[in-house]
Amino acid sequence: MRLKRLRAPKFWKIPKKGTKWTVSPRPGPHKKFEGIPLQLLTRDILKLVETGKEAKTIIRKGKIFIDGKPRKDHAFSVGLMDIVAIPELKKFYRVLPTSKGLSLTEIPEDESNLKLCRINNKKTISKGKTQLNLHDGKNILVPKDVYKTGDSILLQLPEQKIVDHVKLEKGNLILIFKGKNMGSIGELKEIIETRTREPNKVICEIEGNKTETIKDYVFVVGKNKPIITVSG
Repeated sequence: MRLKRLRAPKFWKIPKKGTKWTVSPRPGPHKKFEGIPLQLLTRDILKLVETGKEAKTIIRKGKIFIDGKPRKDHAFSVGLMDIVAIPELKKFYRVLPTSKGLSLTEIPEDESNLKLCRINNKKTISKGKTQLNLHDGKNILVPKDVYKTGDSILLQLPEQKIVDHVKLEKGNLILIFKGKNMGSIGELKEIIETRTREPNKVICEIEGNKTETIKDYVFVVGKNKPIITVSG
């Protein structure tokens, strides 16, 4: 799959000049321009190699792990909150939003098996169990429903075991991952349920200033402080 180089998002960090085409993300858990193809992440962002051919080679050998699993498809899309691990180099990263788009932030090894996921929606299935549908395409079954849409859960990878739960409620910390304040962290002050066609919104305080954004643009990351590394 190919994509015209000029259409690629700036955060992919590929040169605008060069060949006409670049790799296009494979359909998967993240929207087309809300993830980074693994080949470009390996070559242009992490700079582990110099050419696309070299990137494909180490990817095919299973040297790059995403969320605890080796990914061998060079077009696999890596997106928000995904964990990138290179065991041979003992390097570990989390994909986080910044004002310029998605970026990789290095994290300690003891966080490399922890992933924070946003609950996008949920539904009741057979035998009264609840299925949580997460922002990265994962589905988690829980025996007891104590979760709400917009809450975050901390998963232990690769088992996908829930080890913590943070509610989207007043006083907690949120990370804005879309919109003009993308990458900012602030304290949630108010949730505004519009009950119209307009999206629900939140008011948060960022560095002493109050701002309003769409509810679906925020990711709750902790109470008094983030429960994992969410900034560089």
